[in-house]
Amino acid sequence: MYLVIVIALMVVLPILSIIVELVAVPGSDPVTLIGKWFVFWTVGVRLFLAGVKQTTDPGFTARSIFRIADRDAEKVVVELGFANLSIGLLGLLTLFEPGWIVPAALAGGLFYALAGVQHVRNAERTTKEVIAMVSDLAIAVVLAVFLALTLA
Repeated sequence: MYLVIVIALMVVLPILSIIVELVAVPGSDPVTLIGKWFVFWTVGVRLFLAGVKQTTDPGFTARSIFRIADRDAEKVVVELGFANLSIGLLGLLTLFEPGWIVPAALAGGLFYALAGVQHVRNAERTTKEVIAMVSDLAIAVVLAVFLALTLA
């Protein structure tokens, strides 16, 4: 189920949203739409949902992603959840404040890049951590390309 959710939020829904808007609004700038929809779905929805899960069920992330059974680790996961809620909310609000797309792409992209590198550094990864690593690094690249094209 985790893989299905990640693929939906990181690939299917952003690309579908871009296609729908390209068809519905002829002449739309594809780079702008990439930023808009990848930020909304990957930074906004995915990080916000992760934050909700981490603050309401920190044991899931501690045990299934990081393989830490110590209940004290859940305190740190809750704080990670607060960060994810905050960045996720920024990403969600970009639909109402398009000027926030670049800052949300920067914050979210940096978060994903750093998290992905941290997963790479962990030689003994669970399947869920491999999924997180690949998706984190992939979205970091998409957001970096968007930022490079937008800020160039």
